[in-house]
Amino acid sequence: MNRISVNQPIVELDGDEMAHTMWTLVRDRLITPHVDVPILRFDLSLPNRERTGDKVTLQAAEAVAEHRVGVKCSTITPDAARAAEYGLSRLWPSPNGTLRNVLNGVIFREPVIIDSVPRLVPGWTKPIVIARHAHADQYKAVNFAVPGAGRLTLTYTPDDGSPATSHDVTTFPECGGVALGMYNYTDSIRDFARACFARGLKLGYPVYFSSKNTVLKAYDGHFKDVFDSVYAEEFRSRYQAAGLFYEHRLIDDMVASALKWEGGYVWACKNYDGDVQSDIVAQGFGSPGLMTSVLTTPDGSIQLTEAAHGTIARHHRRREAGEMTSTNPIATIFAWTRGLAHRAALDRNAALADFTVELERATVGTVEQGTMTADLARLVPTGASTVTTEGFIQAVADRFAAAPAGGKMRRLDGHGSE
Repeated sequence: MNRISVNQPIVELDGDEMAHTMWTLVRDRLITPHVDVPILRFDLSLPNRERTGDKVTLQAAEAVAEHRVGVKCSTITPDAARAAEYGLSRLWPSPNGTLRNVLNGVIFREPVIIDSVPRLVPGWTKPIVIARHAHADQYKAVNFAVPGAGRLTLTYTPDDGSPATSHDVTTFPECGGVALGMYNYTDSIRDFARACFARGLKLGYPVYFSSKNTVLKAYDGHFKDVFDSVYAEEFRSRYQAAGLFYEHRLIDDMVASALKWEGGYVWACKNYDGDVQSDIVAQGFGSPGLMTSVLTTPDGSIQLTEAAHGTIARHHRRREAGEMTSTNPIATIFAWTRGLAHRAALDRNAALADFTVELERATVGTVEQGTMTADLARLVPTGASTVTTEGFIQAVADRFAAAPAGGKMRRLDGHGSE
């Protein structure tokens, strides 16, 4: 078999538990038999992060920045229970958080649309792309429990020596309470806006940004003002020429509207909102196993792709007990194809680009012909054949091998297949 030659490397970031099992199966059965690509591998499993003092995560991030393409397996972000389970010396931070910070990345999450899989929100017939501003806000906040009566203030001290500004937040009663102080940077918000508008142009989708600026008039209001200015100064003319638009909506109005609309837009969210809405959208389209994720720099030159689900610990424990599982590997397959598609775009490698489209088509076609994992079979009224994880990957491999030569498909909407 002649493999497709790729000269420039991709960076592989391996992970944990059932996600690692699927990752290895997909790579060894669907990718490397067909693509001869240099792979720079970093083991981001929790035991190896413990062994290296988490240096491996920084090394992986630097490699992605250098080579501009990364593919990542899901990893564990440990809590106290996980720390005890794995005998950790400390609670290591989220690898995704480290990667986002090093790459200054924006996360875009998008479902894989399969016509034969009923959606929990039936009206969603086009992708909803969730853009998450994965910087600061609650995720870098100072928060603490207040033990008793006292006064809480917030002070800003300028570096230029001008007078400090102090705000009285509240006066706590004897029972105490909790407090939170959070922030964001204008440059980060501006980069996020640029990345969202660029993504909208690439996909041919309008962009909505949601906030609660009626309540957080300064905080969310600043987000809105930055989005408005970036659009007006840098993107409006291009959007108008493409027949697209941008609109700000209150988050509650946006959530209600999203349930009624068919999809086909980029939904730009603040950090916490994006964390929540991406999970809601994943379930609404049928399964987290159909949700893709890409971390991209504002200019789009660097991309790190990943399945949007976690490590699927429950299935991992069942496999450790000797059971076979029917875990959905579709998002894992698309993590590999979308990463390779970015490598193909950077290198102008048409054969590699065609491969990614054909493998995605074979994956979707396998489900549409009635072969699927248990999470999808539960949604289909009749006629579905439930297979194991290995069985599904083999069915995709067989369908890909049987595809007629020359049945190439162009990439649609900047990346996808239909």
